[in-house]
Amino acid sequence: MAEQAPCTCGSNEKNRLIFPCSGQANTGQISNQAAIQLSDEGYGSFVCTALLASGSESLAERAKGVQEVVAIDGCGMDCARKILEQAGVPVHQHLVITDLGIEKKSGNRSFTSDEVESIVSAAWKGEGKLQESNSGEKKSDGSGGCGCDCGGKCG
Repeated sequence: MAEQAPCTCGSNEKNRLIFPCSGQANTGQISNQAAIQLSDEGYGSFVCTALLASGSESLAERAKGVQEVVAIDGCGMDCARKILEQAGVPVHQHLVITDLGIEKKSGNRSFTSDEVESIVSAAWKGEGKLQESNSGEKKSDGSGGCGCDCGGKCG
């Protein structure tokens, strides 16, 4: 009897979508590779940010219905986050690779596995988790992802 192909729709994965910027520089390529690795590790589903930018209503609705949306941007231009916001999709975790200590090298797509691993690790640790401030702005809470300013002690 032939083995049944595994589901590729994401329904068996955690209720989390990962949107990388996939930009042309090394940091954009790291965002893409980190999203692939996170998906392979079962962290969530890697989805196409460009498809969302093209106006895909079905992807926007899917993203609005998950427990967590993760944007991985290569630099401070925040393209993935902006695309999500323009589509009305709330961002729960936003990682900016240059903010995590990796230098952007325009025109250079080279990167190391250690650089990818540092971004994957940051996502798993919740280093880009956002919380609502009193003003309604989202900000990084720096607490390891729990959102209560305990420094990660409650998790």
